Amino acid sequence: MGHRERLSVVQAYRFALDLSPAQQRALAAHAGAARMAYNWGLERVKAVLDQRAAERSYGVCEEELTPAIGWSLPALRRSWNAAKDEVAPWWRDYSKEAYNTGLDALARALTNWAASRSGKRCGRRVGFPRFKSRRRSTPSVRFTTGAIRVEPDRQHVVLPRLGRLKLHESARKLARRLEAGTARILSATVRRDGHRWYVSFTCEVERAQRTPARPCATVGVDLGVRHLAVLSTGEPVPNPRQLEAALRKLRRISRGLSRKVAPDRRTRRDASKRWERVRGQLSRVHLRVANLRCDGLHKLTTRLAATYGTIVIEDLNVAGMLRNRRLARRIADAGFAEIRRHLAYKTQWYGSRLMVADRWYPSSKTCSGCGAVRTKLALSERTFTCTPCGLVLDRDVNAARNLAALAATVAGSGPETLNGRGADRKTPLAGLVAVKRLPGTATAGKTGTVPPQGRTSDHALTPAS
Repeated sequence: MGHRERLSVVQAYRFALDLSPAQQRALAAHAGAARMAYNWGLERVKAVLDQRAAERSYGVCEEELTPAIGWSLPALRRSWNAAKDEVAPWWRDYSKEAYNTGLDALARALTNWAASRSGKRCGRRVGFPRFKSRRRSTPSVRFTTGAIRVEPDRQHVVLPRLGRLKLHESARKLARRLEAGTARILSATVRRDGHRWYVSFTCEVERAQRTPARPCATVGVDLGVRHLAVLSTGEPVPNPRQLEAALRKLRRISRGLSRKVAPDRRTRRDASKRWERVRGQLSRVHLRVANLRCDGLHKLTTRLAATYGTIVIEDLNVAGMLRNRRLARRIADAGFAEIRRHLAYKTQWYGSRLMVADRWYPSSKTCSGCGAVRTKLALSERTFTCTPCGLVLDRDVNAARNLAALAATVAGSGPETLNGRGADRKTPLAGLVAVKRLPGTATAGKTGTVPPQGRTSDHALTPAS
């Protein structure tokens, strides 16, 4: 495969760690140093901003205000290096990467806040950064320099200042790529999820260009709660509902946790040992639910990207859907956003293409046989019935077929791209997208939406911007 074209991507490999008590304490201390550097920098920036705001309220002119300080990563590093002997005389006990982790997180948080405030950052409004708590924040530290490698036995990794750490699983997948020269480690992040520590290697990987099994096939994917996904081929993907299956156990553990002595910041009361133990049980159940959900979504998205040449999904307003109190828990358990995120990069890996229908495209209200658009379609109506042509079909299958037919009208569009902050765009940059059509009815064969052959030909289209 040396003569074939290769695709360079940034990919992460995550492995669980088996650590001794001393190694766990060392990792927790490094994460605490990162948190301390973050809080120190935030306190310094906040003090200057509050002082300048107070001076403005007193009528002080802009030229005489307290000088502003920079909050970029180089500026924060310089300030930390000048004050670390006084602020943290023990700074030599830990790697410099620990302090850099906290300062880098603070720089990105402040930059996002400033960009959101000025309107340069799209999406939901970002608030001002908050201080990290020892109990609430997730312990994490990232290493970008120094000795970062996988041992030849593939059962151990080496990190700066932490030394040789044992893996809970084999690192053969990453080791093979490193030995073949098709991967290069950029950084390593150690993070604690639940009761276990994990190490994630961010690597630059050269992947061979691949072709899906059916490069000319198009599939529409309609996401839902009753079925996780329904394909335009008529195949329903069952919804495992991992959280709902674990709710009984979660309620039982939560009731036991409420009876234990919890920490209280107002009275500075520490949590009891029993409270800590039960909280660990609760976090392990949540972690298992998250892992099961992630495993199912990966299997589904990998199968779609490796099989079909073109995949069409809807642009769902997940944040708005979560406002429905009756369905919020099940929608969150399904993981609609994760499905789209997985397909966005896996379609590039497997040589397929992802297309996103406009949010207002009436895929459920449109007849896939004649193209007539219904005025209303209640959520309780699980069967789509078309009056003009007499089509009776499951509403999810009908919506998936409309999505698949929509691909014919935007055949020139490219893959889904990312916006300025690295998130999936709501609408693809290139090509054409469908706009909202007024609902109505028409006679079969004269609606201009979906001809009887099942191909979409004359939607009202507009260039994507």
